[in-house]
Parts: sequence; structure tokens; C-alpha cells
Amino acid sequence: MTRFVSLKFFMLLCCVCMITNVMAQQKQITAFPVRGFCIAAPRPAGVDAFVKFVKEELASRQVNVLILRVDYNYQFEQHPELRDSIALSKADVKKLVRVCQENRIRIIPQINLLGHQSWAGTTHNLLRAYPQFDETPHVKMPAKYVWPNADGLYCKSYCPLHPDVHGVVFSLVDEICDVFETNAFHAGMDEVFYLGDDKCPRCGGRDKAELFAGEVRTIRDHLKQKNRELWIWGDRLLDGKTTGLGMWEASFNNTHRAIDMIPKDVMICDWHYERPDKTAVYFAMKGFRVVTCPWRNPPVGVAQVADMTTFRKDATPETRENYQGIVQTVWSDAESFLTGFYSKKKDSKSAEESSTPWNCFRAIYDK
Repeated sequence: MTRFVSLKFFMLLCCVCMITNVMAQQKQITAFPVRGFCIAAPRPAGVDAFVKFVKEELASRQVNVLILRVDYNYQFEQHPELRDSIALSKADVKKLVRVCQENRIRIIPQINLLGHQSWAGTTHNLLRAYPQFDETPHVKMPAKYVWPNADGLYCKSYCPLHPDVHGVVFSLVDEICDVFETNAFHAGMDEVFYLGDDKCPRCGGRDKAELFAGEVRTIRDHLKQKNRELWIWGDRLLDGKTTGLGMWEASFNNTHRAIDMIPKDVMICDWHYERPDKTAVYFAMKGFRVVTCPWRNPPVGVAQVADMTTFRKDATPETRENYQGIVQTVWSDAESFLTGFYSKKKDSKSAEESSTPWNCFRAIYDK
């Protein structure tokens, strides 16, 4: 009898161990390697408040990646002519670096490269200081911006084949990566409408997919020299016409073919804000690591979390780790986001229904 009880106990113990092992494996499969947050870097006056937010809100939700859109909001030493008039000092940046290190958050700075060199009627710092880099100098900035317009102007781009452009932008990239003590850099590269313009003396008439892929490779290869990783937005690698995704979330100028021309170690940030489109599967099956990026729609963000969980759970062993997780995006300045996040004013709708980035952030990290 004792032997029988011992055998039953042993078998039960084996079953418990097997179940525990399966649960541990399942948790490992569905847990996200990247639990991210992307926002504009704070201005100097807002650094301390942002540090508090990182410590109390990001860390408590186990956010482990912080993408900071810096652009020209830093007191660059190599190219001071490209600084914003009010910009972060090295001491300000070190406060951000320190709080991230203390809370095991990987910090990744972003400077928009290639596209987004202007916005509405404003030319940004690079093309203002170096107008010779402009891909479309014949397109003049309007006094009053409207869309659509006769020039098809959304945002200006720099010419990727200008012989001097990379000497300037890579100086910025190196300096910002050094001060942020980071092993990764986000180059933006979304919504590039101006590329291979017919009037450009260097790249007019060239294949736009090859031009886009060439710029991705050039940036990636430069970062690789210091063992740094390239992150980009993924929209230019999707076919907007065939998929019906449109010209914003995907490409209408044939850059989508670049997906087969760029290195597989580039991290793709796949953004969709109004529908939980399943394009992460496309990137993963092409061999890329990918994160899905919601913005301000809580139900869509929650659906994207659920999708990413399913992708990781159901994927083949060969592609599972390509599904890296979620990055909540915020497309305002940090101060505006913090005002909304900490506001005591009640929204007219519930947090699940109200379309704000802070409600989406709360919703997805509750999941």
C-alpha cells in the first residue's frame, strides 16, 4: 500500500512538473521582448517631470524600451547650427539616461532621416542650414499650407545621393548615440513622398525602391561600425495600393519592393492607428523582427496586443522571435502628453472609448 501511494505521489509530482514546465514555456513564448513607449524628448524645463514619469509610470508597467524623438532638441557640439533655439543640454540627457539605466529601460534616440525634413509651412533645421541637400528645391514652402496641394508637398526630404549629406547627418547620429549611451538608433524614415524626383540631378529617374533601400543600408552600415542597431518605421515597405492601406500607412511610390533589398537585422516599427492590420506577419515572414505600434485608439491598441500574443504563441520556432512586441506611440510633445495623462478633468467618454494616447497607453499596459 505504501509503495502504491508513493507511486501515485511520484506520478502526480511528474504531472505537476510537466504542467509547470509547459506553463513556463508558454509564458516565455507569449511574453513580449519589447514593451515600448515612443514620445518626443522633453524640453529642458520638462526633464524633471519626465524623469518622474519614467520612474513612476513606465517602470511600474515594466516598459523596457523608450524611443525618444530628439531630432534637433539637443545642444549638438559638432553642428551647433542645427540646434533648436531651446534644446537639451548634456546634463539634461544624462538625467534621462540615468533613470532609464536604473529601471532597466533601453533608451533609443530618434532623428528623422530622409523624410520629414519639413512640416506644413516650416522647413526644419537640416534643410534650413543646408538647402543644397533638398531633394525638391523647386518646391517652395507655402505661406499657408493645405493638403492636398499642386506640388504634392507633405514633408520635404533630403537627397540621399548628395555627396555631403551623410557627413553631416552621421555626425548628428554619432553624437546623439554617444550622449545617450545607446546601442540602437531610430532613423524614422516614414511617409517619404519625395524620393527620386525627376528634377533631381542625382537621383531623378532612378528606382525609388533601390533609393530607399540604399539609404537604409547606408545608415545601417554606419551604425554597425559601432555595433549599433537600426530601427525604422515600416510603412514604406508595404504596398499601399495592393493592400488598400493607403499612402500614409504604406507606399504609393513603389518603395515597398525595398523590403527585399535591406538587411534583416533592421528592426521594423509597424504602425497602424485606426485598424489592427496584421502586417506584422508579413514582416516576420520576410525575416524581420517587428513591433506593432498603436497610438490613440484604445480598442485598436488592445486588439494589437492580443494579436501580437497570438502571433508569438502560434508562430513556428523559426519566426517566433521575430514578433517582438508593442511600442505605444505619442505624437505630441512630452509636456502635452503628461498634462493629459495626469489631468484630473474627466473625459466625456470612458477610458476604453476616449481616443487619446494616454488612454491607449493605459489600456494596452493593463493587458
